[in-house]
Amino acid sequence: MNRRLLALHAHPDDESSKGAGTVARYARAGVETVLLTATGGEAGDILNPALDSRAIKENLSDVRRGELEEAAAIIGFHEIVLLGYRDSGMADSADNHHPDAFVKADFESVLSRVVSVLRRVRPHVVLGYDKHEWYPHPDHLRIHELSLAVWEAAADPIRFTDSGDPWEIAKLYAPAWTVRRTRALHQAMEDLGLESPFARWMERLDDDAADRKRITHVDVTDHVDQARDALRAHRTQVDPDGFWFQIPADTIREVYPFEDFELLASRVGWVEGENDLFAGV
Repeated sequence: MNRRLLALHAHPDDESSKGAGTVARYARAGVETVLLTATGGEAGDILNPALDSRAIKENLSDVRRGELEEAAAIIGFHEIVLLGYRDSGMADSADNHHPDAFVKADFESVLSRVVSVLRRVRPHVVLGYDKHEWYPHPDHLRIHELSLAVWEAAADPIRFTDSGDPWEIAKLYAPAWTVRRTRALHQAMEDLGLESPFARWMERLDDDAADRKRITHVDVTDHVDQARDALRAHRTQVDPDGFWFQIPADTIREVYPFEDFELLASRVGWVEGENDLFAGV
C-alpha cells in the first residue's frame, strides 16, 4: 500500500514547528507527504532582528513563501498546496478585519477547496489542529474547525459532488505539546543548570486534562536536526537565539526524542501505546 499523509497548516513556519520531524521520518520511509497551507503569513511579526528591514516588510508574503518552500524541501514534503488566503492576524487587530483575511472567507467555500485537495490526494492520515486553548490565533482556530469538518465532508458522497470521489480518512491527528513532553524537557534544562523556556508554562499544566487525551508518541530521534533546520529556514519568523533553540538538540534526543499527536478521530481504532500514526491503517 502506498501510504499517504496530508498536513493542514495555517501559516508558513507552522509545518516546521508542528510535527516536522514526524513528517520527515515518514517521507524518508516512502510515505507520500503533502502540505496544505492556508495563508501567506503576511501578518506575522519579523522575529529575527537581523532581518527586520523595510524591504522585507514590503515583500513579506513573497519572502515567507520562499522560506516555506525551502523548509518543506528540508522536511521532505512531496507537494505544497497554497490556498492563498491572507493571514488574519491576532483577534481585534487590523489584519483580523481585512476583507481578504482567512477568517473572513466563507467557511463552506474554504471547506470545499480543502475537500477537493483531500479527495485528490486521498490521504490515510491527516494532521490538523487541536482546540489551541493556549494559543488561540484566529487562523489556528479555523484550521481546527476545518480539520473536524473535512473528516466528515470528504467522506460524504452527497456533499461537494463536483470535488471528486468521496474519501474516508483513516486517522485525524493534531500535533500536541503534551504535559509529559513539557515536564521532561523543563526538568532536563533545570538539571543542566540552564534557563528553561517552559518555566512560565509549569503552573498552567493540567495533568487531568492530559490523561483524557489519546496521544500517539512518534520517535524522531534521527530527525531532530532536520526539523530544526526546517524551522531555521523561516528566517523572518524565527529568532535563531529564541525559544525554539534554547534546548540543545542532544538533550532532546536523550530526554524526549518524540513528537506527540492527539488523535481527534479514527475509523480504524486506537490502542494505548501506539507509536505510529499509521497503526491500524
